[in-house]
Amino acid sequence: MTSGAADAGSELLDVAGLRVTFDTPRGPLVAVDGVNLALAHGETLGIVGESGSGKTVLSRAILGLLPATAHVEGSVRFEERELLGAPESTLGDLRGARIAMVFQDPMSSLNPVHRVGRQIAEPLQVHLGLSRRQAAEGAVGLLEQVGIPAAAQRARAYPVQLSGGMRQRVMIAMALSCGPSLLLADEPTTGLDVTIQAQILDLLADQRRLRSMAMLLVSHDLGVVATRTDRVMVMYAGRAVEVAATNRLFSATKMPYTEGLLGATPRLAERSHTRLVAIPGRPPDPLQRPAGCAFAPRCTYATDKCREAAPPLAAADDDPSHLYACWHPLRGAHELHSPRNADAP
Repeated sequence: MTSGAADAGSELLDVAGLRVTFDTPRGPLVAVDGVNLALAHGETLGIVGESGSGKTVLSRAILGLLPATAHVEGSVRFEERELLGAPESTLGDLRGARIAMVFQDPMSSLNPVHRVGRQIAEPLQVHLGLSRRQAAEGAVGLLEQVGIPAAAQRARAYPVQLSGGMRQRVMIAMALSCGPSLLLADEPTTGLDVTIQAQILDLLADQRRLRSMAMLLVSHDLGVVATRTDRVMVMYAGRAVEVAATNRLFSATKMPYTEGLLGATPRLAERSHTRLVAIPGRPPDPLQRPAGCAFAPRCTYATDKCREAAPPLAAADDDPSHLYACWHPLRGAHELHSPRNADAP
């Protein structure tokens, strides 16, 4: 078992050695490089990293939503069924019914020419076999569950007639419509103001608890996952560089990149207008990765060893479920960055 998940045999999702490569005019681009993760029933895993770290490609690879130009290797087992290489008919039956996804931009995911009620009702008819009337009633009920007022009236609206927060609630209603056991939420609050972000994240957390779902919550912000996940996987340049229980990750950080993300996270304990500490430099060109640790050019702790050899994902001495990829792991507590002090939306 990988990534410090639950006991063997309890995994809902088991990803092993996942590698995703795209052909480009400059050569192969490795977007995800040998990622392993396991997710237990009812568990929430946060996947965090900067833009280009591979987290969105990873989530789409799990659901089989990558373009035909992607070359995918490894294994993705869901409910003990292998999804990589499975026929599209099998994946189509699973999507929406057993695995659902909330995308970054609901405006581009919702059909602009269909009323939102109809879009929610469609999977109820396709996957659950409900009649048109039953599905329409179910759609209104789902809109009520996700906190949309005057749900019957809103069901007759088109996406353009709703606010960004309302559209994201509609997407969540669609995702929850058939009672999936796994929800993938890819940057679900992108483009929303802080207050609406908090409402959407709390809604997802509440629905996960009520429905006993497992959830993968993808974000670029450690503050978002601080109080809403059981474990966190930090990704950099297509690889998992640190995996730990959420409290452990914040209080006993090992990977300097994780420390950098923590330093860039606003905290309530600090004064207003306190300058955040940016990580110097930029992520490596995915077509020209350095020979050693990909983070070495930006890391203040890097040595020649870091620049020559990539560190493996190893277990911490005091907690075998805490994994990190670093030749010079950080030592000591990082109470300043604990979840209870994080300024999470």
